[in-house]
Amino acid sequence: MYLHIGQNEIVPENRVIGIFDLDKCSYEKRTREYLSRAEGEGVVLDVSGDLPKSFVVCDHPYHTQIVYLSQLSSTTLQKRTESLQLEL
Repeated sequence: MYLHIGQNEIVPENRVIGIFDLDKCSYEKRTREYLSRAEGEGVVLDVSGDLPKSFVVCDHPYHTQIVYLSQLSSTTLQKRTESLQLEL
């Protein structure tokens, strides 16, 4: 199963580690450090096409993790993952 995270980007559902609200999480120092470090490593992909509302951390076969910035809310993405699990 695949999760559509915005624009034309889909990720394998089994690779999703976490879905996070960018507004709520960006207040935390550790989250800002994590995102800054990921950006420095070149593993942040902005698929929002607009102002991002959430970020999705995924396992990746060639990197430790990939971070996708999405214009979709974390609630919307969470509902999509739940509907994928119901289909199984």
